[in-house]
Amino acid sequence: MATVLWRMYANWLYSRWEKTLLWDSIDPYRRPKSFTPLVSIYVAAFYTGVIGSAVTEQLYKEKYWEDHPGEAVPLMKPKFYYGPWKVLRTDFNPPNQ
Repeated sequence: MATVLWRMYANWLYSRWEKTLLWDSIDPYRRPKSFTPLVSIYVAAFYTGVIGSAVTEQLYKEKYWEDHPGEAVPLMKPKFYYGPWKVLRTDFNPPNQ
């Protein structure tokens, strides 16, 4: 009988409506969670992409210069875009023209 009473008392302490009412009334005034970890992950991902893109483009240029020494390097085709693309550059003429 004593065990049942202690269990009922523990359940009552755990699920008191006063406790719920108190914390529900304080909750809107709590400090908001910080966005610093999320922002730092986004910044790190952005700069990782920028550095990866620069390295990829430099490797492309070096490979092109090995095969075609002294020529201007054409624009690198996009890797993940398979649609039509055309860049009009009026300020650039290839050396053979």
